Amino acid sequence: MDYYTKYLDEAIQRLHDEGRYRTFIDVQRRRGSFPAASWHGPDGIERSVTVWCGNDYLGMGQHPAVLEAMHEAIDTAGAGSGGTRNISGTTIFHKRLEAELADLHGKESALLFTSAYIANDATLSTLARLFPDLVIYSDELNHASMIEGIRRGGAKRIFRHNDVGSLRALLEADDPSVPKLIAFESVYSMDGDFGPIRAICDLADEFGALTYLDEVHAVGMYGPRGGGVAERDQLMHRIDIINGTLGKAFGVMGGYIAASAKMCDAIRSYAPGFIFTTSLPPAIAAGAAASVRHLKSDSLLRKRHQTQARILKLRLKGMGLPIIDHGSHIVPVIVGDPVHTKQLSDMLLDQHGIYVQPINFPTVPRGTERLRFTPSPNHGPREMDRLIAALDELWSHCALNRQDLTG
Repeated sequence: MDYYTKYLDEAIQRLHDEGRYRTFIDVQRRRGSFPAASWHGPDGIERSVTVWCGNDYLGMGQHPAVLEAMHEAIDTAGAGSGGTRNISGTTIFHKRLEAELADLHGKESALLFTSAYIANDATLSTLARLFPDLVIYSDELNHASMIEGIRRGGAKRIFRHNDVGSLRALLEADDPSVPKLIAFESVYSMDGDFGPIRAICDLADEFGALTYLDEVHAVGMYGPRGGGVAERDQLMHRIDIINGTLGKAFGVMGGYIAASAKMCDAIRSYAPGFIFTTSLPPAIAAGAAASVRHLKSDSLLRKRHQTQARILKLRLKGMGLPIIDHGSHIVPVIVGDPVHTKQLSDMLLDQHGIYVQPINFPTVPRGTERLRFTPSPNHGPREMDRLIAALDELWSHCALNRQDLTG
């Protein structure tokens, strides 16, 4: 075993040497007071912190309607589902949730998975089995789950990020008779930019390709009913398969696809990642259904969320911090060095009670290391003031560059 341990030590040490070794932060959120949480530090002392990097974008993980639905499901059905969807793991709670999701996206059907990662991986890898010689065209910045599914799915083409001309060139170079699918995202989580949905749909129509849109960072937050960017832009009917998550804006966990009834039926019948996985607990499905249902009518919460994101970006720009602003709710602040990024994250937590995790390679390219803030409707003026003051102080302390605001 010592022979193998040497390689493990070397692999872990490389991460330490590059300043990108990741540590878990023991954070316990406080129901009813999010984004407040308790941090149990390495010394065992419990401290109060404010979470600025969570994916529960709208705070639905503490919403009374969600918690009530989960309690009722536990009292009714117990803890676990008892099996896979094919073997005792399908309940009325799962069917209700899938109906809510199909309605949300204007599709005939929806199919639940244990996570959006598994939904992407299982669906994209299975499509190649359903459509012989399928060629999948993938944006170069697609999520790791999409990349993995496409890799296992067979023939692939990578087009430059959000570059419709690059995609067109690839489509034109391939045999017109082979089946095609274009896979891309609506909101890219690291830079917060939007995919050119309409232009890609136009190309898909022109070349007879299916469209696969990952709306993980958009469902619940964009569109009149929270159907995502495709709903906001009135393009849902042009998307063949939509992927979404229940673990971000909806505040619970799980993933899904929404598509035609035949597409969902084929995926559920052929995808190993669906067939052989124990289904979500009934309480999770019930809570997610309650969250989806609520957000279909709560446009005010979405507006408050966008307002908070705009305020934070405006204030960060006012300090000259190098942020990326593509108009979405995601607020990346570029540090550009893994050691400094980790140092800033640690000092924000230790000295100011502000929790934001460093984002390093391979999640982002080297030299673009960052802190990524995700303001929610629950981050009020007091939390915002504390964050701005802390960043201003620490940015100067670390002698990091600021943007020139005089020009």
